[in-house]
Amino acid sequence: MTDNAASVQPPRALREPRIRRHHGDEFADPYEWMRAKDDERVTAHLEAENAYTDARTAHLEPLRQRIFDEIKDRTLETDLSVPARRGDWWYYSRTVEGKQYGIHCRAPIADPEDWTPPEPTAGEPLPGEQVLLDGNEEADGLEFFSLGTFDVSADGRLLLYGIDATGDERYTLRVRDLETGVTLPDVIEDTFSGAELSPDSRYIVYSTVDDAWRPDTVWLHELGTPTASDRTLFHEPDEKYWVGAGFTRSERFLVIGLGSSITSEEWLVPADDLHAEPRVVWPRTEGVEYDSAHAVVDGEDVLYILHNQDALDFELVRVPVADPGGERQVVIPHVPGHRLLGVSTFRDWGVVGYRREGIARIGMLDYATSSVREIPFHEPLYSVGTAGNPEWAPPLLRLGYGSFVTPSTVYDYDPATGSLTLRKQQPVLGGYDPADYAQARVWATAQDGASIPVSLVWKRSFGDAGATPRPVHLYGYGSYEHSIEPSFSVARLSELDRGVVFAVAHVRGGGEMGRQWYEDGKLLAKRNTFTDFVDCASHLVDHGYTTPEQLVAEGGSAGGLLMGAVANLAPELFAGILADVPFVDALTTILDPSLPLTVIEWDEWGDPLHDPDVYAYMKSYSPYENVREGVRYPRILAVTSFNDTRVLYVEPAKWVARLREVDADAMLKCEMVAGHGGVSGRYNTWRERAFELAWLLDVLGVA
Repeated sequence: MTDNAASVQPPRALREPRIRRHHGDEFADPYEWMRAKDDERVTAHLEAENAYTDARTAHLEPLRQRIFDEIKDRTLETDLSVPARRGDWWYYSRTVEGKQYGIHCRAPIADPEDWTPPEPTAGEPLPGEQVLLDGNEEADGLEFFSLGTFDVSADGRLLLYGIDATGDERYTLRVRDLETGVTLPDVIEDTFSGAELSPDSRYIVYSTVDDAWRPDTVWLHELGTPTASDRTLFHEPDEKYWVGAGFTRSERFLVIGLGSSITSEEWLVPADDLHAEPRVVWPRTEGVEYDSAHAVVDGEDVLYILHNQDALDFELVRVPVADPGGERQVVIPHVPGHRLLGVSTFRDWGVVGYRREGIARIGMLDYATSSVREIPFHEPLYSVGTAGNPEWAPPLLRLGYGSFVTPSTVYDYDPATGSLTLRKQQPVLGGYDPADYAQARVWATAQDGASIPVSLVWKRSFGDAGATPRPVHLYGYGSYEHSIEPSFSVARLSELDRGVVFAVAHVRGGGEMGRQWYEDGKLLAKRNTFTDFVDCASHLVDHGYTTPEQLVAEGGSAGGLLMGAVANLAPELFAGILADVPFVDALTTILDPSLPLTVIEWDEWGDPLHDPDVYAYMKSYSPYENVREGVRYPRILAVTSFNDTRVLYVEPAKWVARLREVDADAMLKCEMVAGHGGVSGRYNTWRERAFELAWLLDVLGVA
């Protein structure tokens, strides 16, 4: 930090205490006034925070530019995705150097019997290319652009697309006639993402949200009619449940699905009679989750249902569509510790995803024998899943694969022969060689004796990780059973090539080690998430991987809550903490059922509004309320977005103000036109990441 940067004074937020009273407890909150988004004082304060952060980090501009250039120089800017077949067309997207957004295209299939995708040349369109939607044209004049719906009708004639122009995740739907290029008069405002056209191209099925940003209603719009006459297909009044809908791959049924964090329910509507009354698959039972996939076996319509009724890590059963509540045929029995993740069905076979020994795997399901044949991969750490398989009866299965050192890779798998055909691997320019990098998994011991996996990736030329203390960037999340998979990042190379070891702490609350791993890091066991991360950091220090002066932590959203909690628990362990859109005022948010997502979140965190024990427990760890006096905090950078509807900007704004009261070196960066995922556009995203990495490397003393 330069002397000039160090002399810049941070903004001091106005203190305007408001008393929160619950369960006999009073909490005086001096910064709750910041929640008033339309208050000019709020925008003025956020702009002052941005100005302060700009001044404090101005000396990092050359490093930011170098990192941005490194990301850009390693990226093939003009590129194409592997075409995926649907109907008479190959569908793909391409990027063009200098343009922020992707261009969605298709090209006609020359030979209906040929399932080998064409091998396009970057910068050259496929023969007969038709541009369906150019994100750069759609984003022209907009400060933010996000595509939340992109669906082509089964006959290939219509394109349904939805655009968010502010970052609040409310989309405007439009329909384009791909034969004429004319945009139809049907415009539907304020929808949720993921709308679909019906198989007969007559209808749009879409969802809308309530005042708390919960998708609560599924609608049916007939093309060519006023939206005022749209029919409600399903409305869910219970505030704990989200609702959405989509057609089965077979195009036989519309599935309306609703779910909370712990309970789900599905309803079927025949795709050829969308005005029919929905029929429930299994009536909801508190604590039971399930999802279904339609298949035809021996001429009978069946559902493969993945569920956790008396099966913690889930079981796969088969039931007839005509009587889904009747006798269940067990296809894959429950095995403790082997978490079944999902099932996809095709005409001739199924695909099962599952997690074993902390690694997500994939296997082919034989309908006749119910046997599963795992598709083998040989790296110690990797991620794999299905990708781009819209057809009902393909001879090949499209897979996406990658690891910390292997760039994103597309394979086609032949179930008949068991062979994998490489279709494309993400180009990494500048002479990238995976052999120059290494990945490994080590195990930390938690306070209660649990073994916590920690993934590591580093550049070999700096020596083996752990051979000598090195700068370490430790990432964590640990909520919603979300697993941090081994995945490749071009931006991460800017750290690794400077000698930084990147690490992931797979703490409880995530799903890496099965459903129990999640259960042991939620509700009244949530503290395990935080102490696990601290124990992982301590393991890396105690075993010579790093030192506290060389250790920076990062997490976002619920992982930002983790960052705030560990900053209070063990500030001495870290040189810096990067918190992206951090959920750091958790108790205040979860106490207010009128705020976005609150009620549905009670299954994850508990209900402090009605349960005094939950209130006391959450108050004991909520980062904003537990900022400590008399300790030296690590340097802290909080990044947020003004239009975020998931974690409101007010949480990190209040947190940073409170940290300043105890003389912590804390900064706030607020994107004034962005959402939960940050800025839009690939170059803007690269610049945003370059800003964060430059700060992180500065904390570590690495240029």
